[in-house]
Amino acid sequence: MGLLRKIRTTGRVAEPAPPAPMGEVLPQARRLSGSAQVRCVDAGSCNGCEIEIAAAFNPVYDAERYGARLVASPRHADVALVTGPVTRNMAEPLRRTVQAMPEPPIVVAVGDCAIDCGEFAGGYGIEGAVSDVVPVDLAVPGCPPAPAEIVAALRRVTGR
Repeated sequence: MGLLRKIRTTGRVAEPAPPAPMGEVLPQARRLSGSAQVRCVDAGSCNGCEIEIAAAFNPVYDAERYGARLVASPRHADVALVTGPVTRNMAEPLRRTVQAMPEPPIVVAVGDCAIDCGEFAGGYGIEGAVSDVVPVDLAVPGCPPAPAEIVAALRRVTGR
């Protein structure tokens, strides 16, 4: 009985929401009405950015409370989070993934490698940065970027 009483008297315990991120909502994101389905694409990264993306959706950073939700299919996705430099083997699958998304697709390049190939620039198997393969709407710099920065970028897409 003591535990139930404590739960009732304590109420909801949660961190307050941070202020809205700086920057305007992307014009092509206005049709999303505050909710975006997100598909992650690893185009050849070292998996550092994937770990940070997973952290962005964990209970601490909780990107879902701002309307971003991970989906398994590009056909259901509004946003593609692309990590890593695009390898020769991943260039065509990345193009097909973005083509399979509903119009207009929103592409977010996550990490220095996705923006300018980072440490892998000039490598034999590297096709180029993400913007060399598909149009990029938003970039999140960092090696790897912090989960809070990824959440801030997704909030610019959802507008929440």
